[in-house]
Amino acid sequence: MKSGKSVIHSETVESPIGKVLLVIGDAAEVIDTVYPLMRMQEAGYQVVVAGPDERTYCLVQHQRPEGWDITQETAGYQIQADIAFRDVKPQEYAGILVSGGRAPEYIRYDEHLLNAVRWICEAGRPVGSVCHGIEVLAMADVIRGKRITTVPKCRFDAEVCGATYVETPVVVDGLLVTARGALDGWRWMLEFVRLLEEQPTHRAGA
Repeated sequence: MKSGKSVIHSETVESPIGKVLLVIGDAAEVIDTVYPLMRMQEAGYQVVVAGPDERTYCLVQHQRPEGWDITQETAGYQIQADIAFRDVKPQEYAGILVSGGRAPEYIRYDEHLLNAVRWICEAGRPVGSVCHGIEVLAMADVIRGKRITTVPKCRFDAEVCGATYVETPVVVDGLLVTARGALDGWRWMLEFVRLLEEQPTHRAGA
């Protein structure tokens, strides 16, 4: 893919404390994606970026200009997916994060992704989503009976799939941690890292 923009690659060195799967697609939101990527690496985890195919994806940034009722989308960085959804072996991961942006609107129909999400949830491992990422969890039917948060315009997607929407930056319900949007990323990652650290049996070699 030809572009003047830098392509972000995740750290491929194997981590002694485990791997985290980061779910993306074209038009994933740049902060929703890059911040958890770097925060998980800072915490010592290997981050494996997963997309519909193993290729380069275009991230976008969403900002609301003065006077606008909706966000304006502009091009952000590019990021390389390490693995395609169909090749993911969920048992290898300590947890999963689903980025926001517009990507969830189409990747939520990928059965390989949905199966991986369900397996990780059923195995009792931490699951996180931010902004539109809740659409993937809703489609996988893993938020039924759960308290969640998301960007307000995705409230319907969550409630129609059986979740209870809470208007707050971050909600933790068991091993599920959800966040509204990019500005809440630091709170989101604090909780997700805490959940990972409380699951020692999911670390490599445990």
